[in-house]
Amino acid sequence: MAEGETAEELFTGTKPVADTHKFDEAKLAAWMEANVEGYEGPLEVRQFKGGQSNPTYQLVTPNKKYVMRRKPPGKLLPSAHAVDREYRVISALYPLGYPVARPYGLCTDESVVGTMFYVMDMVEGRILWDGTLPDYEPAERRAIYEAKVKTFADLHNVDWRAAGLEGFGKEGDYVARQIHRWTKQYKASETQHIPEMEQLIEWLPNNIPPGDKTTIVHGDYRLDNMVLHPTEPRVIAVLDWELCTLGDPLADFSYHLMNWVMPPGDSSRGSIMAIDDLKAWGIPTMDEYVDLYCKHTGRDGLPELDYYFAYNGFRLAGILQGIIGRVRDGTANSANAESNAARVVPLAKFAAEYARRAGMPG
Repeated sequence: MAEGETAEELFTGTKPVADTHKFDEAKLAAWMEANVEGYEGPLEVRQFKGGQSNPTYQLVTPNKKYVMRRKPPGKLLPSAHAVDREYRVISALYPLGYPVARPYGLCTDESVVGTMFYVMDMVEGRILWDGTLPDYEPAERRAIYEAKVKTFADLHNVDWRAAGLEGFGKEGDYVARQIHRWTKQYKASETQHIPEMEQLIEWLPNNIPPGDKTTIVHGDYRLDNMVLHPTEPRVIAVLDWELCTLGDPLADFSYHLMNWVMPPGDSSRGSIMAIDDLKAWGIPTMDEYVDLYCKHTGRDGLPELDYYFAYNGFRLAGILQGIIGRVRDGTANSANAESNAARVVPLAKFAAEYARRAGMPG
């Protein structure tokens, strides 16, 4: 990041298409003509600056702007970059009035742009990157946070069977499957012995809270993955459905809540931990935010939160350790390898602390 440059400036807006992501624009224009209702060229293609794992383009025509999400070119992991899954969930939610961009079409024919892609509406509004909302007044901050949690609760309230998402993910045992997955990843990537991780690997799978409800889970619900109305405190589009599946809504919600509890000094973006007096700042305390979520989802409370914070800390440690392992093995090069490595032990200690609150011995 250049000196004085904010995340908003770095990631917002478009740039010319990177050489590695170029394709035959005439072929795309012909596909749009045949498949996108109301399309009228000529077409200009730009690329969004943000660091999406699926290259994302702005398609500009004289009357309208569209967005295209495509699989990146090159050799990929089998289940990664599943833009067809993103398209399926957006197509299921849009008719229900849930705030997502209008989907126009999915193209599985790789001869058009080189990889599978889909096209959706370009939703114009505000994308905010800093969870502390430094440019807003306390009342505006409060309203944005209230809109954010209501929109999240609305997602977990969707009847996914009625929405046509049968088979979109496995029903039940979501947390158990996730623990198994990240344990395997952690063990394969281990670079140092971390006693807390060993304790968690043993304790977490045997103490999963009962009441395993299945809902749509977003997987990465956060402020910079949504478009706010240009002037109103209202979410008009939730973005980046790459990690979406069917799963445990409390795993999804508690991951979002990590902004309130992350270990001090963790480098994750948008943390509000640095604010001494959230109420004076206009941002709900974690208890207030949890109460809002419970009100919107009809719950009496979330007594299981300590367990879920332990689970999320463990999962994050496993994800980061996986990146470190790939760098070690020469299958990934990460400019942030050192800072990722520095985060693993604090996250393991954080997870173990919450696990002990939830009943883990020691």
